[in-house]
Amino acid sequence: MAKIYYDKDANLDSIKARTIAIIGYGIQGRGQALNLRDSGLKVIVSELEGTENYKTAVADGFTPVDAKKAAKKADIIQILTQDHIQATLYKKAIKRNLTAGKALVFSHGFNIHFKQIVPPPDVDVWMIAPKGPGALVRRQYEEGKGVPCLVAIHQDASGHALQDALAYAKGIGGSRAGVLKTTFKEETETDLFGEQTVLCGGASELVKAGFETLVEAGYQPEIAYFECCHELKLIVDLIYEYGMQGMRQRVSDTAEYGDYSRGKRIINDRTHKEMKKILKEIQSGKFAREWMRENKKGRPNFNKMRSEGKNHPIEKIGEQLRAMMPWMKK
Repeated sequence: MAKIYYDKDANLDSIKARTIAIIGYGIQGRGQALNLRDSGLKVIVSELEGTENYKTAVADGFTPVDAKKAAKKADIIQILTQDHIQATLYKKAIKRNLTAGKALVFSHGFNIHFKQIVPPPDVDVWMIAPKGPGALVRRQYEEGKGVPCLVAIHQDASGHALQDALAYAKGIGGSRAGVLKTTFKEETETDLFGEQTVLCGGASELVKAGFETLVEAGYQPEIAYFECCHELKLIVDLIYEYGMQGMRQRVSDTAEYGDYSRGKRIINDRTHKEMKKILKEIQSGKFAREWMRENKKGRPNFNKMRSEGKNHPIEKIGEQLRAMMPWMKK
């Protein structure tokens, strides 16, 4: 079982005298930066001038600077940009300013685990990864609650990396809910696996396959969309709140019986074998190398697949049907 830390295990004083740089003011960066500042910690923000994120940071009361200035001034440097640009950012703006005694921080272990970034041995390297989007991290904090986090220590040059990481977690509200101890390896590999086989890749392909099967059989695409895509949220929300069996107790007996008796025919031994194959690709670094190569080449395959996905019939019919749903309009 995972070791879990709470508020009583964390002390903000351990990082109160230090300056924290949030590199990247996206959804996660904004949530963390605002929470840290409201917890009484010293926070500076780095964002590209002229971008929407830069304007948001200014509106939130920050004075954004470039990554070099932020890294030079800060004692704790949290990189919250997208995975594929972190290594370049590190080499260009952070590496020279990452002097002894500082801490390099992440919310996802990709670049450290796959050695895209190799920090010097005289700095701390740790991770605090909220298990929720930045908007939720912010909202829960404002309500006096928190989003559970993961904590991992890659390098403990100072001897108090865990203490500092837990203080950071407390600063964003994570220790109110609980902070689970893990490793960069475990967080990275399980995160990629979940995305590829279940949450994004698996779910998307399952929805499309169901939609295509009904349409090819002559059913109206609108009905196929409702049954295979729209209603998925209802089921996921039930699982999210009550667990798998709790969901089954809240659907019809007919649906529950169909779940037990037919589900394994869709997710079967062949599926499990492919999942194991994908996991090995992640563990070996094959996927990471492929993804970094794809970015260096200008993303030809990525852009092609994105375009194909955008033009799939389920997207066009879905756009029409969502227009009928006023509760979805912002």
